[in-house]
Amino acid sequence: MTEIINPPRTWFTAMKDSTQEDWDALREEDVAFRDALPDRILDALRLLDDQGSSFHVTRLEHSLQTATRAYRADRDDDYVVCALLHDIGDTLGIYNHADHAAAVVKPFARPDLYWMVEKHAIFQGYYFFHYVGGDRNAREEFRGHEYFDLTAEFCEEFDQPAFDPNYPNLALEDFEPALRKFMATPIKPVVGGLSGLSAK
Repeated sequence: MTEIINPPRTWFTAMKDSTQEDWDALREEDVAFRDALPDRILDALRLLDDQGSSFHVTRLEHSLQTATRAYRADRDDDYVVCALLHDIGDTLGIYNHADHAAAVVKPFARPDLYWMVEKHAIFQGYYFFHYVGGDRNAREEFRGHEYFDLTAEFCEEFDQPAFDPNYPNLALEDFEPALRKFMATPIKPVVGGLSGLSAK
């Protein structure tokens, strides 16, 4: 039997039985949980360092290289962080990694960067879908969207060339301050789910 080191501060076993006092305690606890999000994101990025493929670089190295290229092209910090996180869904969202990454950045990213992360897999497909039985022009369904060119440029300039084992990447720690700043405050409060409680 698992020992409970910190006894619960709530007593309900069904939400319909909860009280205001319960949720006051949970809100306080949630602040600490949300504050630790950047640490969990960094841990998730480190999981990408497991090679397990025939690429010349690990998924973490690819992410670092994409972000480094964006940084050296003078993109702003939020853009660089989104470049770093664009493939964070690779470990669990293996069939929809871009959706996973977009969900991670959504509370913090500007609309253009959120869309770029969400759609980047389709745009990246321009470079290889035709080799794996897909339509390399699948991105054309979004032609005319206000963020089409931004996302096409992201893939062309930063994502698709970021498999070079000789490229001098910055280290994950170099991006940590920008990541922590990016995740310090959601653009707008998110309501729903315990970790989505907005501080008041």
